[in-house]
Parts: sequence; structure tokens; C-alpha cells
Amino acid sequence: MKFAAFPAGLLFLATIFVRERASAETAGNRITILYDAFGKPSALRMDWGYAAIIEHGGKRILFDTGNNPETFRHNVETLKLNLKDLDFVVLSHRHGDHTSGLKYVLQVNPRVPIFAPYEISQFGTPAMPGIVSATNRHIATLPEYMHYFGGKPQQLGPSGSPWPNAHFTQIDKTTEVAPGFFLVSTISDTAGTKEMHEISLAFRTPQGLVLVVGCSHPGILNIVKETATIDARIYSVFGGFHLLSTSDDEVQRIARELHDTWKIPTIGAGHCGGLGAFAALRDLYQGKYIYAGLGTSTPLP
Repeated sequence: MKFAAFPAGLLFLATIFVRERASAETAGNRITILYDAFGKPSALRMDWGYAAIIEHGGKRILFDTGNNPETFRHNVETLKLNLKDLDFVVLSHRHGDHTSGLKYVLQVNPRVPIFAPYEISQFGTPAMPGIVSATNRHIATLPEYMHYFGGKPQQLGPSGSPWPNAHFTQIDKTTEVAPGFFLVSTISDTAGTKEMHEISLAFRTPQGLVLVVGCSHPGILNIVKETATIDARIYSVFGGFHLLSTSDDEVQRIARELHDTWKIPTIGAGHCGGLGAFAALRDLYQGKYIYAGLGTSTPLP
């Protein structure tokens, strides 16, 4: 049986169509930095904190919300960004320089889904069973006015929250929250933040995973290692690497491990990365280093 040859002209047009379609599908893929303490002169307001909007694969995700609701609002409005059509918000960890702008987000979009790390006493977490049983304990030699709630058994509700009407989902393990979008859960082992949970955002692209981190209290290398359990191909990392006070020698070691061991092709450090890390990563990555200061909008594959 013979098949007619596919006309060369039609083949050419089909190739052009496929290329244009692929280009259209990736044209809107980008990460925009809404909040940070460094950047080129602009109408945006610098402040210590972090926030970014990720647009990829038809999803719009707000990652962290900065340190001050008014500054966050100003930057969002200056960039003419619409927070009403967000698919969801990610709060990387409990610190105020990443969560305070949520007040403004909820004014604009009160029902937006919010993913947050597991916390015993934040984000509306139910009280632990141990606390409930301890408050309901009764000791006969104590008067009722020295018992919790006058000695009347209670079923404790969620811990208080600055955002009592927000729609939180807490994440305590690495989880796919939308097709191709993952929240990477890690726990800090550093003095001052020991046992604090932090979540990072990773999402699939044709080049591998793009990883967005908040402050990397559990260690940027630990977060990368956990992310690699999803896919060993990590294309890029954005956000705060928590190397602000780290020695230059240790910064150099971490930079080389990201580049040489994990073979991450591009990198866009920000927030608490620190000037030493900015310089070390820029010098190591050279043309593959991504300047990701306040107001930048970086295309994504």
C-alpha cells in the first residue's frame, strides 16, 4: 500500500504552527519580584521582606507577601497586578517579613486559597490533644477558681490567627497541590528557628523544575535535596538563600555545590541571600546568573 507524500509546503506551515503554539504557551510564563530590599531605581518601594508572583502554565501564584501591607499594596498597584485572579497564595514560613502583606491580599481577594507550613500556634491550627487534656485535668485539692475554665471540660478550638477568616491549608510534607506544582516541606535545624517548618514552591517546566524559596531557614542545600526527590532536574532557583551572615568560604562552598554538584543551570538569588552570595553566584554563573531585584520580571520556560 502506498501513501502520498506530505507536501513540503504544508510540512513547513505545520512546523511554523507548532513553533508559534509553543511560543504562545510560554509567552506569559514569568516570575515577578514584588517585594525586596534591593533593586534598580523605580517607583517601587524597597523594604526588608520578600514576595513574588509566578505565572506559569496558566496558573497565577503569589509566593509570600512582604513585610508591610501598605508597601506591598503600593508595589502591587504600581506594577498594575491583579490579585483577584490568583489561583492560590503560598506563605513560606511564619516570619512577618513574608506574611504581613496578607492583610492587603485578603482585602482584595478574601476567599483565595492559602497554603502555609504546619504550625502548632499559627495559621488556625487546632490545639494539640496534649494541651486539651492538660487544661481539662482536675485536682481535688485545688479550688475551682484555680482550674482552667473553672473546672468545666472544654473542647479547645483553633489557635488565634491575625487572619481568622482566611482559608488556610497547612502543609507538613512535600505535596503536589496542582498538576505539576509542588510545595516542598522542610524543617529548620538552626538555632533560633529550630523545628520551624518552611515550604518552598517547585513547578515543572520543559527544562526541569523551577524552585522558589522564601528564606531557606532549613538550609538552601537541604531544600534543593528535598526538591530533587520530585525531579532531579532543577532548572533554576529564586528567592532568599539565608546566607546573609554566612562566612565567605561557606558561601563559596554552597555556591559551588549548587552549580557543580546539583548542576542547576541558572539562579536568581534575592532577599536574605546576602551580598557575598550575590557576588559569588554571579561570578560563578556569569551569563547564567539572573538578576532578580525588586521589580524584575524574568521569563520562564
